[in-house]
This record gives sequence, C-alpha cells and structure tokens, in this order.
Amino acid sequence: MSKNPRRRQARGRHGTVRNVPLRTHWLLLTTLVLTLSAALLLQGYTQHLFDSSADGSVRGRGPASSVPAQIASGGPVIEGAAGRTATPAARTIALTFDDGPDPVWTPKILDVLRRNDVHATFFTVGARVAEHPDLARRIVSEGHQIGLHSFTHTNLGAASPWRRSLELRETQLAIAGAAGVTTPLLRPPYSSTAGALTDADFDAVVQAGQEGYLTVLTTRDSEDWRRPGVAQIVANATPEDNGGQILLMHDAGGDRSQTVTALEQLLPKLKASGFAFATVGDAVALPETVQPAGTAEQWQGLALITALRTSDWILDGISWLLWAAGAISLLRAIAVFVAARRHVRMRRKPWGAPVTEPVSIIVPAYNESAGIEAAVRSLLASDHPVEIIVVDDGSTDGTADIVEALRLPGVRVIRQQNAGKPAALNTGIAAASCNLLVMVDGDTVFEPDAVRMIIQPFANRRVGAVSGNAKVVNRGGLLGRWQHIEYVVGFNLDRRLFDLAECMPTVPGAVGAFRREALLRVGGVSDITLAEDTDLTMALCRDGWRVVYEERAKAWTEAPASLGALWKQRYRWCYGTLQAMWKHRGALTQRGQAGKLGRRGLIYLLMFQVLLPLLAPVVDVFAVYGLVFLDPLRIVGLWTAFLLLQVLMGLYAFRLDDERPGPLWSLPLQQFVYRQLMYLVVIQSVFTAIAGSRLRWQRMERYGSLQVPLGTTESPAPVPAQAYVPAQGPVTAQAYVPEEVPAPGAGHVGDPAWAYPPPFHPQDHQPPPPAIYQDYR
Repeated sequence: MSKNPRRRQARGRHGTVRNVPLRTHWLLLTTLVLTLSAALLLQGYTQHLFDSSADGSVRGRGPASSVPAQIASGGPVIEGAAGRTATPAARTIALTFDDGPDPVWTPKILDVLRRNDVHATFFTVGARVAEHPDLARRIVSEGHQIGLHSFTHTNLGAASPWRRSLELRETQLAIAGAAGVTTPLLRPPYSSTAGALTDADFDAVVQAGQEGYLTVLTTRDSEDWRRPGVAQIVANATPEDNGGQILLMHDAGGDRSQTVTALEQLLPKLKASGFAFATVGDAVALPETVQPAGTAEQWQGLALITALRTSDWILDGISWLLWAAGAISLLRAIAVFVAARRHVRMRRKPWGAPVTEPVSIIVPAYNESAGIEAAVRSLLASDHPVEIIVVDDGSTDGTADIVEALRLPGVRVIRQQNAGKPAALNTGIAAASCNLLVMVDGDTVFEPDAVRMIIQPFANRRVGAVSGNAKVVNRGGLLGRWQHIEYVVGFNLDRRLFDLAECMPTVPGAVGAFRREALLRVGGVSDITLAEDTDLTMALCRDGWRVVYEERAKAWTEAPASLGALWKQRYRWCYGTLQAMWKHRGALTQRGQAGKLGRRGLIYLLMFQVLLPLLAPVVDVFAVYGLVFLDPLRIVGLWTAFLLLQVLMGLYAFRLDDERPGPLWSLPLQQFVYRQLMYLVVIQSVFTAIAGSRLRWQRMERYGSLQVPLGTTESPAPVPAQAYVPAQGPVTAQAYVPEEVPAPGAGHVGDPAWAYPPPFHPQDHQPPPPAIYQDYR
C-alpha cells in the first residue's frame, strides 16, 4: 500500500513506478467554477436586477378591491398581519429618507440633521448598505432609526412571495452585519399613502406583517426626486394643518443637492412654526423599535457583506482580464494574418540550389498494422531517392511481419523490444545511411513530392529541421471537421508565425525533416517528456539551428475519431509541451537562436496555449452571466464579432492551404463542444503537472482510414529480405548497436518531479559545429 493516501501507484513503460494523482483537481475546478458562478449570480442579482426608477415615478394603478377600508383610510404605519394602523402625534413630523445610503449625499444630510438636532428615519437599500456599511453604522450611532427599503429596490407588490422574503431577509442581514442592529420598519419601494395601496401592494404588506415587519407609508411627499427646485421642495414638505406627518425625502438616487439645501431651510422653519421632529418609532410611540442583532445574525450579515464586496472585486478583475484577453487575442489574429502574408511572399524565393541528395526515412511503429502498408507504400512512391527504415518497437499485432511480407526494395525493418517512440527514433537515426533524415509516424501517408519539398530548406546551412504540413485524412463527422479546421487554421497559421519569428517550438512527429549532424549534436531524441517532437525541436533551437516550416510538404495523418481518443492524444501533447517548456526554460535568458525560442516561442506558448485556455471557463461563465443579467444583444454581438473574426481567419488559412472552405460551416458549433474539451485538457495537464505526476505514453487507436496511394497498389518485384543484425563496436552509419536508454537524472534543484533534464546520449562520431551560417532567406 502506498504511504501517501492521496496517490496511487502504477507501472510505467520501463517498469518504473509512476505516481498518478487522484482526481481531486476536478473537484477543485468544480468548486472554483461554482464559486465564480455564485459570485456572479450574487453580483447580477444585486446590481443588474436593481430597479433604479424613482419612487414617485408613474406606475399603472391596479385594482384595490381587497384593501380593507380601515387600511385605506387609516394611518401610514400598518401592521399587515393584524390589519391595524397608526398615525404620528399632532404637530409631529417623522422625517424619512429613502434609497440610501449614498457616499456623497447621505453624509451631507446627516450633517444637516446634526446641526439642527433632528433625528430621522432612513429606509435603506440592502445592496447599498453592503457597499457602504460605514454609513449604516453612522446612521445608527447618531441616534437615527434605520429601516428596510428592500435589497434591490424592487417593487414588492409585483414580486413573487419567495422574492419578497429574500429581499427583506437579505436587507435585514446587511443591516445587522453593518450596524449590529435589526429593525422591523419597512417601506416598500414605490409606495406612497395608504389610500394608494393596490391589491398587489396590500398582499405584500400582509406578507411582510406575517414575517414581523411594520410597513411605513407616507402622508406627504416632498417630490425632491423630481428636482423641482429648492423652494418647491420646501413648499411640498410644509404641512397644511397641525396633523402628524410622515414626510418622504431621498438621500440617494441621483443628485440630491436640492434636497440638502431645502433641508437647511425647512428644519428651522418648521421648528419655528411649532412642529417637532421625531423618528417613526417615536412619532407613533412604538416601544424599542430597533434592537441589537444577535451574534448569529451579525456573522451572517458580515458574511453577506463580504460576499457582495468580494463579488464586486471578482467582477472587476474578470472584466479587466477579459478586456486584456480580448485585446491580446485580437493582436494575435492580426499578427498571425500579417505573418502568413509575409511567409507566403518569402516562400516564393528559392532556398538556394535544389537539394537532391538521398534521404533516410525513419518510421517508428508500434502496433500500426492498420495503416503501415499505406504509409510505407506512400513513402516508396516519393519522387525523391529514399531509404525507408521501419523500426518495430515490440509490436504485438504483426506490424513488422506486414512490412517484411511486402518485400519492397529500399525498405528495411528493424525489430527491437518495446522501449518507446524516442528509443525507436534513436535506433533509426543511428541505422540511417543518409545525412538528411525524415521522421514520420506509422499512421501517416506522404504526398509523392512531400519528401522532395521538405528537404529543400536544407540548402540553407542554418536550417537544422523542417516542419511539414500535416493534414487530417479522416474528416468525416463533426469531430473530424473540427480537427481539420484546427490543423489548417490553428497549427499551420501558427507555424508560419513561428517560422517568421525564428522560434518554431515543434516539428510534428507526423512529418518532419532533420539534419543528422543537428540530431547528433543535441544527443538524439530524449525520452524525458511525452512530447518528444517538441522537446527535440526546442533542443535544436537552443543549439543554434533554425527550424522552418515548409507548407508544400504535405502528409495525411489519422486524427482521433472519438472524444475519448482525442482527449488522450491532446492530454499527452499538452502535458508533454508543459514538460518541454519547463525543461527549456533556460532559453528565456539566453541569446541568439535560443533567446528567440525563449522570449518569443515559450512566451507565446505560455500565453496562448496555457494561460488563455485556463481563462476560458471564466469566459463561458461570464457569457452566461451576460446573457442573464446584462444586455443579451451586446453579448451575442460580441460573440458574433469574434466568430466572424475566426471565420475570416479560417477562410484565409484554407485558401493558403488550397482547401475547400466547406467545413467552416461547423465553426460555430465548435465553440460549444470542441473548445471546451481543449481547455479542459489544458486544465487537466496543468493540475497534473502541479501535482508532480509523470504520465506514461498514451497510444492513439488506429482506424485504418489511410489508403494506399494510387499507382503503388502493385508490389514491385520481390527482393530478398535484408537481415538486420546489431553489430558490436562503435556506432557508424552501417553498423548500429542499440543504445541503452538511461534512466532520468535527478534533475536540477527546484525542478518539479514531472520535468527532468534530458539524459545525455554520447556519440562516437559527433560532427563538428556547422560551418559559417548563411543568411536566412
């Protein structure tokens, strides 16, 4: 049993034990997404369902047949459950303020009240209390009463019963968390006098009463919300008789400068006229209206306030991130487009004198019986002299037997025990007799001119490796179309940019060409990472070699035909790329070709293949948030604009690759399935890397969709099979001793467990450094 209960052990390719983390990162990711969703939901509810209409704005009046006569003609303070009302004492004015607290106007009004020794009642909006808890505390500490005005200033009469309860409960908690008190006083938004109650309004009053609240309506409206002028506000607020009044004013909801000035004049004037000012509770003789909040309510209120303020910060942060991501993505699209155009013009110039020397083609094969014949026959049909070396890496499906039975001239089979693709490639490298090598997967078919095209850049002595143009052969169905689009639009456009910036990070295993001397200088193919092609390419760049892209060298490869197979393939690619990036991180501080890889290629990969995909779930959650709480047309418009940009880039990329644009019709659907799968792969890879696990090679299932090229269906005349016998002695082009694959080293101090430095493969005949480099064309 493992000593670490959080890990389970499994047997790796070489018999070594590897650690695989439990799937706790998916639980963490789910928790983070749910937390983000909850924060945005809270933000959307409090901010974007907030009704900012003025309390006195005109509303359609509904029926009032169920409103009891004693309520409609009674006092402005209503106990809804019992049907009782109360009226302020004669010549007593309960001054009330709605819609606050506001960071600008509430303090100014409090200052006026303090100077005139007047206490008032503030009916506060819960969302604004959470934003400005210090103002709620000041209201209470200065002797004013505090009441509820709902949480989002919604019309309680039009709201459902559950939302009414939520609005009142959340506002009460916000007040408890901010000021440490609870209050039964409620003023429904858009209410006025008792005689104006409708059936819906009275239903909300009754429900509030059942939940322990007293509804406080008004008898006079200053109409300061209209901003009619200071004199008019004073006139509207002045009582016409000696009866008790509940006067409505506002401390928020816009510019309240007229209210502040009017209040300065009104308070001394009414006091001089013999009126007394009191809170609502004192005006109607309510005992101990506002009570200290319990410990539980205070903690719940503080939690609510914290959640609301955190959601504000999260939304602000997400907004900045999304703007930055959008700007970077747009700049990337422009850069890719410009680079592609320049690359096309650059490739019209010849590399130099035509390269005509023969080529050794290495085909590492493990259980490739479904497509190995088509692959070998296509290579043999090349219009360039080649030798073909098929390295069977311990296949169990008769792959080597199939190739040997073909008895094709120029094709050699080497059998070795299963040691992995890097070991098979190293076997082929040492057994090759040519200075130019082409490496090709066993599931790939070459165009007849692909070999000739891919080696032409070697006319330039600076070029150490060339990436060909890999194309998807099984394009049927949505998954095949989506991968076809990704290969043409994503991979190939990026390769043109990398070529132009001299920072190519990957020569794909499906179709790549190399100088033998370049491979020997970097110690051959390392088996330390799962992306041996990326690792090798980066090693070549760091050794000073140029790596270029030749789009005319076309090869057809099988793509995964199921989501499960695609997941495994991309998981290996992404995880291996992370390993290679970490392994070659030293290029960031180097000069020359290595520095270009580090400061251009690695940063590009980090930005667009790691960080932006990690942000993708946030984009999706925010898109849903925008559709629900923001302007749906704006969100759809932004999505359509980015989709149009992708379509335009797709059309251009398909034109460059001489492809029909038909599959691009599926691009909108790709955004809802394929994109999510790709960013989940990145998330899985990053979490696995952080957890310090090492993965084994995951072989893709073959489907037999490759076809034997036309004109090569008939086997050539039988040729006696050449027996390959590993020779003893030094490595030469003719006699090769399979090299023992060393175990990974201990690594540098601080290296994570998943990324080790490459083992050094000593060579008996390492060539000298390249001659004086020619200028790159």
